[in-house]
Amino acid sequence: MSKRKKLREYWTFLNRAARRPSRVGAVLPTSRHVAAAVATVVPSYGTPTVLELGPGTGALSGPIQRRLSEGARHLAVEIDPEMVRYLRSTKPWLEVIEGDATHLRKLLDDAGVDQVDAVISSIPWTLLPPDKQRELLLQATSVMAPNGVFTTVTYLTTLWRPPTRQFVEALHDTFEEVLPRTAIWRNVPPARIYACRRPK
Repeated sequence: MSKRKKLREYWTFLNRAARRPSRVGAVLPTSRHVAAAVATVVPSYGTPTVLELGPGTGALSGPIQRRLSEGARHLAVEIDPEMVRYLRSTKPWLEVIEGDATHLRKLLDDAGVDQVDAVISSIPWTLLPPDKQRELLLQATSVMAPNGVFTTVTYLTTLWRPPTRQFVEALHDTFEEVLPRTAIWRNVPPARIYACRRPK
């Protein structure tokens, strides 16, 4: 990514974070180190359908797209209209759907998508109450293929906070397999990735 494009991404992210802090859970866009780690859960063969939830400025989208083979489908559901406009102008290959992920099943039905092979979430879980966390997780599992994977990012600096503990508990209540991956220290703030399979 060129320096000019990177500056535009940072400006868009910081602008929306300042205006809509309840919808942006980090101080900076996700780093390339986290993006690279997240992308490894995406199938690199066949023609999978991959869904991003709350992609923001699309920090994860590029590494995910580069991993996908021809014929795969890459969608993103984003609630913020400004972020939607940014994504559509900078990532024309990404199928961006403007909407609330609590209506995920309907949004994907309207897009002609039955199920997805990977759900990658950048939703700011720690800003949500427990009932909202579980509602969104239920929506995510409703669109996952039987052998699909749900991946999300949390921050090590929030592990002690009740919303984070409640979210990790919700993951274990929702999925049979919840694997916390190695911490990514080269991110601001340091991050942890969870890969979850087999919805209960």
